[in-house]
Amino acid sequence: MVGDSIWVLIGFFLNLLAAVVCVVVSVWLARRRTDTSRQEKPAMMLALLTTSAWCVTAAAFGGQSHLSGWLETVRNLAWIFLLYRLFANDGRDHSLTPIRPLVVVLAAVECMQTLLLIVDIRLGSDSHAGAIMLSASSLLRLLVAVGALVLTHNLYAGASATYRQTLRWSAGGLAILWAFQLNLYAAAYLTGAVSPELTAVQGLFIGLSVGLFALGSNARAAQLQLAPSRTVAFQSLSLLIIGGYLLTMLVAAQSLELLGEGFARLTQVGFVFSAIAMAVLWLPSRRLRGWLQVKVLKHLFQHRYDYRAEWLRFADTIGQGGTRALPERACQALADITDSDGAVLFLPDASGDYQFAGNWNWAAFKPALSAFDNELIAALERTGFILEIDEIRSGATNMPETWLVPQWLLSTERAWVLVPLMHFERLVGLALLARPSIARKLDWEDFDLLKVVGRQLASYIAEQVGHEALAEVERFDDFNRRIAFVMHDIKNLASQLSLLARNAEKHADNPAFRADMLVTLTSSAGKLNTLLARLGRYGSVGTTKKEHVDVMQLTRALARQFGDLHPVQLAQEQGCCILANQEALEQAMVHLIQNAVDASPTNAPVIVSVLSDGLKGQVEIIDSGSGMSAQFIRDGLFKPFVSSKEGGFGIGAYEARELIRAMGGLLEVESHEGLGTRFVMTFPLSIMPALTPAGTDDGREVA
Repeated sequence: MVGDSIWVLIGFFLNLLAAVVCVVVSVWLARRRTDTSRQEKPAMMLALLTTSAWCVTAAAFGGQSHLSGWLETVRNLAWIFLLYRLFANDGRDHSLTPIRPLVVVLAAVECMQTLLLIVDIRLGSDSHAGAIMLSASSLLRLLVAVGALVLTHNLYAGASATYRQTLRWSAGGLAILWAFQLNLYAAAYLTGAVSPELTAVQGLFIGLSVGLFALGSNARAAQLQLAPSRTVAFQSLSLLIIGGYLLTMLVAAQSLELLGEGFARLTQVGFVFSAIAMAVLWLPSRRLRGWLQVKVLKHLFQHRYDYRAEWLRFADTIGQGGTRALPERACQALADITDSDGAVLFLPDASGDYQFAGNWNWAAFKPALSAFDNELIAALERTGFILEIDEIRSGATNMPETWLVPQWLLSTERAWVLVPLMHFERLVGLALLARPSIARKLDWEDFDLLKVVGRQLASYIAEQVGHEALAEVERFDDFNRRIAFVMHDIKNLASQLSLLARNAEKHADNPAFRADMLVTLTSSAGKLNTLLARLGRYGSVGTTKKEHVDVMQLTRALARQFGDLHPVQLAQEQGCCILANQEALEQAMVHLIQNAVDASPTNAPVIVSVLSDGLKGQVEIIDSGSGMSAQFIRDGLFKPFVSSKEGGFGIGAYEARELIRAMGGLLEVESHEGLGTRFVMTFPLSIMPALTPAGTDDGREVA
């Protein structure tokens, strides 16, 4: 009695919930926009409303009351009519002539329930007659359920491919509804009583069916698909196997009780012990899990791989940093795709021979001295074929590349697949995969995925090779840059000495000239002696020591020095004392004046001015040469080894700017094609550090 009361209470709540669901879905259907291609909407609303009325009645008076029985007949007729209207969406209600007679027969059989209900009311409390009425009613409803399921099957199986995408949810709802009816009344017919448990949960299945109908009525139902992930499928199958295993144990244990108490207990204990031992030995086995996963992927999924999950795992493995080198990460990323137990990577050396470069989970691999024949490398680069080593061993393939596979590879038992890594139709590496715990033959999906992943790995390997080559080029570039600076400085000194030699032929008898010549030679010798010491400055600009420099005096000396070769005119001379490295400042001014001299016509003077505004000192160097374009100033003027002069090194302006910046100054340039160029060097005056607040960096660049 207590158990029946609990089921009655459960049925009450579930029926009320199903009634609410039916009303909500019917209201939603009434308010949504009418789709002219769907003709079952009125029939669906009728079925939902009659079902809601039955659920309310069943909750109030019980599912076996006379009112509930009559409303159940009305409900079933509404669902049969809805089933017929679903055929109308693609015109099969007119083209399939057997449909109408079957629908009429089902409706007639269901209407016979009304006659049985009237007879049952007239007979009253006669228990024998009531049992006969229940058996007849159950049989009739059983026939209706079978016929409705047949119609549902024909509805879905005969639908067009386009309509089937939308119909599958509604067909699923009908199948659940009528399948439950079939089980409910089959049990009632066989046992002679309606199961209170099944009657109580009827509202749950009605709510589920109505939910699927609501989903199928959505305009986007065709795009909705139930696609469980591989993890869910694998775990579900595992639970199913465990459940079957437990059920088998239960049935065996119950069956053994027939053999006698003593023998039954002994057998049960032995069976349980054997089952536990097998579970401990086999369930944790990687081989068993691999077998189960292969079966799941083969039978439950259209595609073997979950490409999103595989690609995320691949990216995560390749993107790992730390101490793991790229060859090891590449091996693992490729092995994870096919569940291989290990992998080895071969990369070309300086001579082009492919040698062992790294491995993952294959420490015992012993690489051969000459890994692969050049003909095999050329064939794989030309075709990009993936080689199955087991197929080659068995002689099952006649590909020309198989005859070139080295013997050491065929004799390696773990060797399974050789994957070429292609980058822009060029072979950059080879990956050898070890045989997985569950060996299998590769199919088209394996080959396609391995090719795609191989190309991606090849791009990573090519990128690393490019980075290594670039780093080596940068080291040579730094060395060449230092040599170029030295050659540039030597060139300037050679020009000054050549000028001195030419003037000596004319003025050798002049004592004043000999005195100037001695000073020039002494200065040039000093510059040559300090040239090697200055090489380090180009790699670490800004470390020179600053001192008070009289810019006016330095400018006059340089004007005299260049004046013998080309006219250099001082336009303005204002007192200017700055904090700088005199040697570096002189070198920068030499570069700029020399460039101005080279750009100017023969008799056009270079104008040099020294200005001061009380805070900053400026040196202007102006020439009347051909000038420079704005694009060249932006992209080429201060770029090393780019020069507008024939035979120039292209480092004078670059070195001058770097030297000036290192001393806290600023170099600006203004040029117009056909008019000339103006360079302006700006430095803080030497009095500025005394005016700068404590803690401020004196070496900042002045804008």
